[in-house]
Parts: sequence; structure tokens; C-alpha cells
Amino acid sequence: MVQAVQGAKVVVTGAGGGIGAALARRFAAQGARVVVNDLDADRAKSVAEEIGGLAVPGDASAIVGEAREALGGTVDVYCANAGVGRDGGEPGEPLDEGGWALSWDVNVMAHVRAAHALLPDWLERGSGRFVSTVSAAGLLTMIGTAPYSVTKHGAYAFAEWLSLTYRHRGVRVHAICPQGVRTDMLDASGSAGDLVLRPTAIEPDDVADALFRGIEEDRFLILPHPEVAEYYQARAADPDRWLSGMNRIQQHWETTR
Repeated sequence: MVQAVQGAKVVVTGAGGGIGAALARRFAAQGARVVVNDLDADRAKSVAEEIGGLAVPGDASAIVGEAREALGGTVDVYCANAGVGRDGGEPGEPLDEGGWALSWDVNVMAHVRAAHALLPDWLERGSGRFVSTVSAAGLLTMIGTAPYSVTKHGAYAFAEWLSLTYRHRGVRVHAICPQGVRTDMLDASGSAGDLVLRPTAIEPDDVADALFRGIEEDRFLILPHPEVAEYYQARAADPDRWLSGMNRIQQHWETTR
């Protein structure tokens, strides 16, 4: 058992399946009381019934108040897990501003809104835990989808800012940055995901394992694929070399898709 989450009141967004469902199950198994959120009410209810939790379906940007009420007035851990992977149109093609707006709203602003609602209480009592499901794309990038890559960078930057601003006041922040995970989102990523992500894809439970190790060790950056640390270091050490390597992957993708 991880002492930090025993008896905690936890919210997991986007928890009707995939990583979110795995996190909800793990928190419940560790003795937490869990609110399961998902846009799909039936999926949220199914996972909640499975784990003895509470279903609060709806838009992840606006459920903090209802989730807090369902948990008796307190949220100890908030997992900002809901996310979308959308294409915004490549340069030279019609710009899908709707795809960009949705990606920004779900992948970044939902986190900002949740933190805005949670922080006053957390700062008053000197404790709280914010878990952001980002992506290795937030540290690196991903071919084929500019909105996903850009907004995941934003999600990572916001989690980083929360940590550096509030850690001395008792707020713990974790940014989960996996590569491919066997979820519906990977299945929807098309040929780019098949090329870059699927060969090393892991299970959602592996992501939950990595998070709970990180909670025990009080680490901000959670890397379910440890090799991402080497890629991140290489990117920082020599950006041009790293970009050249990524461009070769892009060219390979263009010739095979």
C-alpha cells in the first residue's frame, strides 16, 4: 500500500477506459475513494461500479465542484487524465481550427480550470496532489499531429509551473509522460502511431505502476518508458541533430503511409 493515497479522495478524468480506468482501479485498490469521470456516462458508471467508486460523467473542464460534493467536500488527488489527439491540418491544407481549439481546451485548459478550482482549498490546508497525464510528446514531439504535440507541451509546462510555484506549500505534482500505450487513442493514431508508438507500446496498468512508484519516491516526472529520458537529454544537448533524426522518421512515414 502507498501510504500517501490510503483513504484519499481522488478524481480521475477520462477514466471510462485506457489509462484513466487503470489509474482509477489502482487508486481504489490502494484504499482511496474514487470519482470516475468520463464524457461517456455509461463507461464512467461501469468503471465506478467495478471499483466501488462514484461516477461523475461530463466535461472534464467543469466537474471539480460536483466531484468534490460527491466526495463529501474534499478532493485530495486530482488526475487530469482526459485528453484528445486531433489533427489540425498540415501547412498548405485547410486549417482545422476546431481541432486546434478542442485540443487546447481538453489538453491544457481543462488542467488550468481544475487547478484554479482546487488550489484555494489545497493551499489553505497545505496539501493536495495534481496528476497530469501528459505524453512523451510533451517532452519531445509527435509526427503527424501538430495540435497534439503543441498542447501536450503546454500541459507539461503547466504541470511544471504548478510544481515550482506550490511545492513548498504542500502541493505535489506529477507529470506522466508515456510513449505508446495500448488504448483507443493509440488505435486512432493511424499510420503515424503504428510507426512510432506501437512497437514499444505498453499496457495502461504499466502506466499506473509507474505513477505509484513516482508517488512513493516523490518524483515530478513519471516516465513509464525510461528511454524517454535519454531522448529528452539528446534533444536538449543537440537540437539540430535531434530534429534531423525526427525528420528522417517523418520522411519514412511519408513514403510508407
